[in-house]
Amino acid sequence: MEVNIEEIENESGNYTLCTPKGELDAFTVTTFREALQGIAEVPRLVVDLADVPFMDSAGLGALIGGIRRARDNDATISVACSREALLRLLYTTGFDRIVPVRESLEEAVAALDEPID
Repeated sequence: MEVNIEEIENESGNYTLCTPKGELDAFTVTTFREALQGIAEVPRLVVDLADVPFMDSAGLGALIGGIRRARDNDATISVACSREALLRLLYTTGFDRIVPVRESLEEAVAALDEPID
């Protein structure tokens, strides 16, 4: 498991991009959890799951925990996910009701500027 963190500048403002690479499961989740803890105070965060072929409940728990910490710091968050199996997991668990989930990175970045329900 590898997690890349980048600060991105675009026309609507800066955001932090978190891109985990590899399977997110009980064996690898610590790396992801620590990366999310390290960016808990960024104002705008996009998590891109394009390079995550598998995520179990431990990975989902780490993602939710990271989002909770970021939201506690008033962050705006969205998730990019184009993998059918992961989308099914995110929709089945209701994750998409707490954070915008979009199928492309561009759509997830745009979701940062959408009004919050």
